[in-house]
Amino acid sequence: MSSPPRLVIAAPASGAGKTTVATGLIAALRAKGSAVAPFKVGPDYIDPGYHTLAAGRPGRNLDPVLVGEELIVPLFANGVRDADLAVIEGVMGLFDGRVGAAGFGSTAHVAALLDAPVLLVVDARGQARSLAALLSGFRAYDPAVRLAGVLLNQVGSDRHEQVLRDACEEVGLPVFGALRRAAEVALPSRHLGLVPAAEHGAPAVHAVEAMAELVTRSVDLDAIGRLAASAGPLKAHIPFCNVTAIGEEAVTLQKAISIAGGRAFTFGYAEHTELLRAAGAEVAVFDPLTDTALPEGTGAVLLPGGFPEQHGAALSANVPLRKEIANFAQSGGVVAAECGGLLYLAEEVDGLPMCGVLPAVGAMGPRLTLGYRDAVAAADSVCYRTGERLTGHEFHRTRLTPALGATPAWHWRDADGQSVAEGFSLDRVHASYLHTHPAAHPRAVLRLVRAAKGTG
Repeated sequence: MSSPPRLVIAAPASGAGKTTVATGLIAALRAKGSAVAPFKVGPDYIDPGYHTLAAGRPGRNLDPVLVGEELIVPLFANGVRDADLAVIEGVMGLFDGRVGAAGFGSTAHVAALLDAPVLLVVDARGQARSLAALLSGFRAYDPAVRLAGVLLNQVGSDRHEQVLRDACEEVGLPVFGALRRAAEVALPSRHLGLVPAAEHGAPAVHAVEAMAELVTRSVDLDAIGRLAASAGPLKAHIPFCNVTAIGEEAVTLQKAISIAGGRAFTFGYAEHTELLRAAGAEVAVFDPLTDTALPEGTGAVLLPGGFPEQHGAALSANVPLRKEIANFAQSGGVVAAECGGLLYLAEEVDGLPMCGVLPAVGAMGPRLTLGYRDAVAAADSVCYRTGERLTGHEFHRTRLTPALGATPAWHWRDADGQSVAEGFSLDRVHASYLHTHPAAHPRAVLRLVRAAKGTG
């Protein structure tokens, strides 16, 4: 296969400014006339939203934990089509992956799989000559990772910048740019991190513009282009997510697969829609905040994650849609929901009535639930078969209190080895806190489309 130019934006630790640099770089390169394909390492949904604003094309994820090593190159190849180069934002620190898995799923892991050069974003606050020791250690830690240079962030003054540049020169790492402290590029955050770009609206657009301007005046974009072009050749790969196999078994679906969108439901992977269409479905998007009815001809409803708890009053006030979704489910309609979608199907969240499809009550909790889960399907459903295994990801601060006797969607073991029953498998409704990547489970996509047609 061809080997498109690409580079990875990494950091020694979280909070160094990877999202600011990556988003600004994507927007700055686009402003120069380049078509940039943006990617994010890991399961994160929020950063790709800002990448999408910057690039004008979907931000995508590369997560070996969720999809397996073998799908990283196919997913990358699918996302980089018709692009001049790719910018891949890392996750946490360069070598931080799944806990207890020796760096599996880390930025370094993905960079090695893609044979891509790595630029290290360093938060320069409090840094001086000791930066040389940090860089020396990071460069020597894993020979499979090509640490190609440094981007200095949060630089305080000309003198500070020179000290840092001298430290980088000591270890032979070039500096591709030095970004001064700039409040205008700050993005709003709340209990689960950054506010999604789709929720933040015009201020998100202005922040991305400010990032682009900061990067344009602070970074050598021509040198960045040359570095991206130095990426190694990619190995031949299987077709993207077995789309070919799905296409051969696709059904002709006359009804739409209707997916919730808008500001309350922003968590999704671009490949989901692509796989649904490959499986024969027409895809329609509706906004539970504003639309009072499901799209005409709906055959299945997909409710992705997001922050419905932040929009609870507006979601609850849309009584016609809540009732229609409840009637749709109770009459045997196919419904699949993840995390925020699960909450929307509950009887209520924080005292506000929701759709009432599930016998459960949701509420904000004091603790963040976060991490990968190795799950086993607890029952046959419109997507999975009993005993099927997958790895998903939890990311929420709400809690759900289910009625006794409810059939769970999944079983897994927690960090203490205790068995956990989670989610709901109810008639033709499958709902769970667990986020999954559909690229790793194309058979589940096909089953859902067949169920919507009535042949599953």
